[in-house]
Order: sequence, then C-alpha cells, then structure tokens
Amino acid sequence: MRPVLAFLLLFLPAAAQVPASDQGLLHLASTPNARLHPVPVRAVSLQPGFWKSRQDTAIRNSIPTLLALLEEKGTLDNFRRLAKPNSGIPRRGPLYTDSDLYKWLEAAAWSLAVQPNPKLEATIDQTIDTILAAQEPSGYLNTWFTGDRSSLRWTQQTSGHELYCLGHMTQAAIAYYRVTGKRKLLDGSTKFIDYLVRDFGPSPKQPLLTGHPELELARAELYRTTGNRQYLDLAAYLLSGVERERLKLSNRDLVYLFSGKPFTGRTQFEGHAVRALYAATGAADYYLETGDPAYRRTLETLAADLSSSKMFVTGGVGSRASGEAFGEPFELPNRQAYTESCAAIAGMLFHQRMLAATGDARYADLIERALYNGINSGMSSSGTLYCYRNPLAASASDRIRNPWYDTCCCPPNLQRTFAALGAYFYSTSRDGLWVHLYDNSTLDWRLESGTALKAQVQTGQPWRGDVQVTLTPAKIEEFTLYFRIPSWSLKTTVLINGNPAAEQPKPNTYLALKRAWKPGDKVTLTLDVETRLVYANPRVSEDYGKAAIQRGPILYAAEQTDNPGPAVFDLAIDHRNPISAEFLPSLLGGVTVLTHKGLALDSSTGLYAYQPPSASKPAAMTLIPYYAFHDRGPANFTVWLPVR
Repeated sequence: MRPVLAFLLLFLPAAAQVPASDQGLLHLASTPNARLHPVPVRAVSLQPGFWKSRQDTAIRNSIPTLLALLEEKGTLDNFRRLAKPNSGIPRRGPLYTDSDLYKWLEAAAWSLAVQPNPKLEATIDQTIDTILAAQEPSGYLNTWFTGDRSSLRWTQQTSGHELYCLGHMTQAAIAYYRVTGKRKLLDGSTKFIDYLVRDFGPSPKQPLLTGHPELELARAELYRTTGNRQYLDLAAYLLSGVERERLKLSNRDLVYLFSGKPFTGRTQFEGHAVRALYAATGAADYYLETGDPAYRRTLETLAADLSSSKMFVTGGVGSRASGEAFGEPFELPNRQAYTESCAAIAGMLFHQRMLAATGDARYADLIERALYNGINSGMSSSGTLYCYRNPLAASASDRIRNPWYDTCCCPPNLQRTFAALGAYFYSTSRDGLWVHLYDNSTLDWRLESGTALKAQVQTGQPWRGDVQVTLTPAKIEEFTLYFRIPSWSLKTTVLINGNPAAEQPKPNTYLALKRAWKPGDKVTLTLDVETRLVYANPRVSEDYGKAAIQRGPILYAAEQTDNPGPAVFDLAIDHRNPISAEFLPSLLGGVTVLTHKGLALDSSTGLYAYQPPSASKPAAMTLIPYYAFHDRGPANFTVWLPVR
C-alpha cells in the first residue's frame, strides 16, 4: 500500500476500510451501538429446501420477467428520452416509477452474489449507463421533474417522491458495489446526494422533506459505505422535522407522511404504513450510529405499539385502503385488510435493525412471522404474479395476484428480499455466532476474532422440527453459539454431540451455548411444530370467538379449492377434534396440509335472528399455508375461523 494512501486511511472510519465484498446487507461491523453484525449475502448459500426454492424462483423467473415488463411499460424509456431530448419518446407511468427500476437493480445485484450471471451483469451495466446518461451536471436525476416540469422541482415535497427515488437509487448502487466492486452507479447517486448536501438544509439553505421516507436509511448505509459523516448528518436533518413552518405542513401531513416533525416526538405508528415504517427504520439506523437515547426510547415505544396492537397474525401491517394506512389500535380487519407487501417488508427491515441493536429474540420472531407469511404470500409459486395487498380473507371475485401494477413497488421489493435472503439468517457478535432462522444453508464466513468458520444447517423446517448444525471452525476456539428458540416451539430439545445441553431452552429467547468448539461438532435442535390455535386479543372485534391455525412458523387458511362442501366462511373449528398434518410433495411445490373434522354453521336463517346460529353439521375441512392463497386461482378463503 502506498504510504500516502495508508496515511489517509487512518482518518477514515473503520467501516469505510472494509472491502466492499465483506460488507453485510447492513454494514454494521464498526457501528458503535450494534450488538449484532449481519454477514455478507455471499457468505450464505441456501441449500435445497423451502427458501432456496423461493430464492431460485425469484432469480430465474421473477427478475427477468419484471425487467421485460419495465421495458414494455416504458420505465427504461423514461431515462432514454432524457439522453436524447428530441427522440419523441413520451414520459410514461406515475411520477415514482424511477424507484421501481432502482429496486429491480438492487434485486438483480444481490442475485449475482447468489448465482453469478455474466449476461445479467452486462444487462445491469447497460441499464446503469442508461440511467446515468440522464443525470444532469448538477447531480440531479429524476425522469418526472424534467422538461416542462423542471420548474416544479422541490415544490411538491409532500408528494413528489424525488427523495424516495434517490433513496432506492442509492441502495441499488450500494448493493451492486458490494457484489461487484463497481462504483459507477454509486458515484452517480453520491453526486446527487452531494448536490443535496450543498444546497439543502437549515436556513439559509433550501428546506428539504422526505414526503415518502426512505432516503433516511439509504443515507445511513451510504455513510457506512463511504465514511462521509455528511450523509449521516443529512439523515439527522430529515428526521429532525424542523421544516414544518417553511414547508407549510398541515397536521394531516405530519400524520400521513410520518415526516415533518421531530421523530423523537412520535408515540405511535400512524398514517401511511410504508412511510411510517421506513421512517422508523431510518431512525433505527441513526440510533445505531449515534446511540442517541431519545431515539432509543422512541424506537422501543413504536415497536411495542406495532406488535401489541397494529400487526396482523401474518406479520402484515396496514389496516386501511384509504391512505394505505395504519388504523386505530386493534383495528385489524380481514377482508378489508390492506397489508401491502411493501409494508410487511418495511416492518421486517425495522425489526432487523431493532434485532441488531438489542439481540432480543422477539424481533427475530417478528421477522420470521412476516417472512414466512405476510411477505412470502406476496409472490406466487411461479414468481410471475404478485400481491399488492395481502388480505386475510377474500372471495373468488377478488383478483389479488397480478403480473403488473401501475404502482409497481411491491414486485421488485419482494425480489430484492428473496435475492438477499440468506443474509437474514445469521449474525456475528464479539463473542460468537447467532442463528436467527432455520433452513438448509451453509455459512462460510468468520468469527469476529478472525477465525474462519463454516456452519452447515440441515433441517426439515418449516414442515418438521429437526435442525442439525455442523460446525467447522478453522481451529478449536471458545465462543458462544446463539440459537433462536421460536415463540411457537413450546418444547425444544437441544443436543451437543448427542448429549443434552445443560441449559433448558425457553421460547422466544436465544439459547447461548458457550464452549470450545472444534471441527465436526454438531448441535441438534428438535423444535416443537405442533399445530396450535392462535387467538386474537378480545379487542380485535372481528376475530372475537375465532382462531387462526398455526403449525411451526406457518399460518394456515381454508380455501374453497380444497373444500368442495360448505362455503369456507361457514366453516368452524370443532374444539373436540384434533387437527392432522400431512406433507403432500405434489401440492403447491410441496407443503404440509392440515385436515380437521370441523362444523358447518347454519347461515340460512336470515340476516338477523333471535338465537345464535347452530353448528350441528359435521364438515371436513382442509387448510393450506396462507402464503399460497389464490396461487391456483381466485377462490374464497379465510384465515380466521369460529371455534365451537
């Protein structure tokens, strides 16, 4: 290393000195308030099983077909027309379509870490060239606010999505840099942000507002990537909410946008669900870097508000179609649930940061609930149909799965989640390795002591409870293995090399196993995947007297396709009879289905009556995993069933 370069590196944060390929999905290696540090996407290889099937589908089917649709719908032409002003190409799509392409780029970038693909990489490079050819010398880049609309720049900050698009551009750039080492898109997004840093901020600069929060978390990650403190300071300014007066924000703006007032003054999640959760995620990133206690208190308050009264049993969030918004506490409807796929992903990202800050298993449990259910439902088994909303009941007339939406935020958001999936499974800390989620996978990374470590997980999850972890450290070394014991596993057994572990596992905690580990050591967990009824808080009026059915991490639904008898809305659980489970390899790519001798409610008595409906008729019912609803076509389905 040249002496001058070595001298300059001394003044960069340690995070900025780590090679790009070693930087995690979140690069928290030197983040002062992160207890856990995610591993790089490339460090985890999913092996044949539940999640590899989903990841392969996203990479092989979803990413290529969505690019074709982005071309067909004019999203790439929106950039090409700016590079050739006299081309006559019209601007197509809503004002935020730039972000759809950026999210696709991020998904495609992470996919290269999983399955190298020179042809796709060349396509990404060409797409980046197309994007940057439209960038102005100042750094500004947005295909909507150009030409006749140039005078409108920064005049519609509550609805214009300029910073939202920039945030996703930055995240795509960081992903591609970490996978390939290529900086072209990263330099382009940095150029745009440097323009913001120069011209926007507290008076006398121009005011700035994230009308759709997202830039906050992108700025924090750019700071971790570059070491430039100005980017973190910009996130702090956006979260400070100091510009209400200059931007003339109404009370409705403050609620709906979840922006425009100090983040530390928030006491509940409200307004647009995705905006609110992205804002909280960015605030969590800011806390991780600064340790500001006011932010910590606010984050914990919001996390409790979400999990105690505003989250669906599927891990989805967002109760109202109007404003795509949170409702009041315990306002959790079923057919009317909005539960946008992007909102479930935003909730997972928020809990990912909270897990990194605390090491608290409750957050990993919420990640798992959303991932297996309310996120997984967003993409069909073919990988070409997507859910914008994910209700908990619907009729055959509802067309919930579609190949394209004019507001096409969810499909690429789902793709980037599945492409980078392995990086959510593991973390490291100063004292060891953490295992958050269980699926067939191989971790090839290192402990924070520097010792190389391989961990191979073999499991039947989510259908069976057997989990075996084989360790191969480069040398015998003492460290702690943290295994998450899910909340649904009420009876868990743990063996170390065939011998019972000394500590009794407890649900919804991490089991800490500290010892001198050597190559070939095996830890065997047997998780309790018994089928259970889940009951809602009695304040959730729509689910009072009903139960959902869960087996392991999977929520189930009764769909008319499998129940040719009474309408599924008339079915009831008979508490006297057991629920049986059977794995069917030929159904829906291989799933465990549940069968039950339930009851049929009598719905022929008229709209109202002076006696409760009878439930005397036996009715066999079959239930499939919720995430597969409408996968075989529209049909009546429901998650919550009366219990008699």
